[in-house]
Formats: sequence, C-alpha cells, structure tokens
Amino acid sequence: LASILGFTAALCTMMLGSIPQQDVFQRITSSKNVNIAVQAALLGGVLYFVFAFVPLYLAYSATIISPDLVKQYLYTDPQMILPKLILNHAPLIAQVMFFGALLSAIKSCASATLLAPSVTFAENIVRGFFKHLSDQDLLKVMRITVLCFTAVVTFFAINSNLSIFKMVENAYKVTLVAAFVPLAFGVYWSRANSLGGLLSVVCGLVVWVSCEVLAPEAILPPQLAGLLASIAGMLLGGMVPRAKLIAS
Repeated sequence: LASILGFTAALCTMMLGSIPQQDVFQRITSSKNVNIAVQAALLGGVLYFVFAFVPLYLAYSATIISPDLVKQYLYTDPQMILPKLILNHAPLIAQVMFFGALLSAIKSCASATLLAPSVTFAENIVRGFFKHLSDQDLLKVMRITVLCFTAVVTFFAINSNLSIFKMVENAYKVTLVAAFVPLAFGVYWSRANSLGGLLSVVCGLVVWVSCEVLAPEAILPPQLAGLLASIAGMLLGGMVPRAKLIAS
C-alpha cells in the first residue's frame, strides 16, 4: 500500500503539479486561439515523452557500457552516472553537445520558472491592491519581483542539500496542493466560488506543511494529503449558496 501511494503521489506531483505552472498553463494562455492551445498542449506532452526517453536510454546503457561506474554512484550520487558516462566514453563533440544542451535546459527552465510567478504575482496580486498602477510602474514591479524571487531561490538552493530534481519536485508540490484544485474546479465545476478557492488553498497548504513537519515518512505522502485537503476545501466552499456569498 505504501509503495502504491508513493507512486501515486509522485505521479500526481509531476503531472498535476505542472499544470498551473509555465509547463502547461502559461503556454495555453499565451496561444492565439483554442485550437492552437489544445494542439500545443498535446504536442508538448508528446515531445516531453520523446525527449525524456533520451537520458533514460543513456542511463540504461551505462549499466551495459560501464557497470562498475553504475555501482560506484548508484547509492551515493546517482545523478553523476550520466555525466561521468559522457566524460569517460563519448568523443569531445558529443561532450560539448551534451553539456551545452544540459546548461541550456537548466538556464531556460530557470528563467521561465522565475518569470512566470513574478509576472503572475505582479499582475494578479500587486495590481489587485494598487489598481491605478500605470504600465511603466507595473513593469518596474515585475522587475523588482524577479530580482527578489531570484535572491530567495538562490539562497534556498545554496543552503539546500537536495538535487535539482528534488528541488523541482518540491516546487511542484506547492502548486499541486495550492493551485491545481482551484484552477481545475474553477474551469470545470459550475459551483466553484471564491470562498471554495480560498479554502482550497489554505487547507491544502496547512495540511501539506503540517504533514511534512510532523509525519514526512507516513504511509500517506504529505503532498497527497494536501491535495485531498485542497479538494475538501473546494467542495466545502462550493456548498455555500451563491446568494449568501453575494450578500456577504
């Protein structure tokens, strides 16, 4: 049961947690029309699968090409298996292409991950409190927000012992427990309302953080518990009649 729940939690984290982020949501909302949005999402998903198989194939080939290398790093630092394989067994041109592509992927992902929440924060939160901001002032706010987010993320990365994958996974956990349910229910559920969205965010974050602190190794993974709490908060808020919300 623990293995099944763990696999389910990892699947939900990487699949559902990426939907409110720039991987899916930003690319859909920036499309010209509905057809392009649908086709872009499907094509992007297919390309994700195709390109994801390349490092998987290379890592599997390492078990055949250099089994001693795999044994050396498998239980200590498995993310070093692929770079070491390229350095030891690939020609110089392949090394240049591999590490160039790796750095390009990291930098492009980092820039998009910083720009997306910064623009969202400035446009949807700051402008909500300061409705008379001009476009120039809003642009300044976005630039300051990007700088602040960059400083916070850099400080966290320097003081963390986690791998890049684990840090990305943790970032997806936040959107899974706090953003996915309000987004999905707001689109597909007619009774979704602002109270349900607020309860969904609060319940998901509180339960997830509490489980991470108190019982990180429990049978039910913390992010899955947070997702269930987020759904419960949305359903609870949706039960409140719309007339009462308007009156309040």
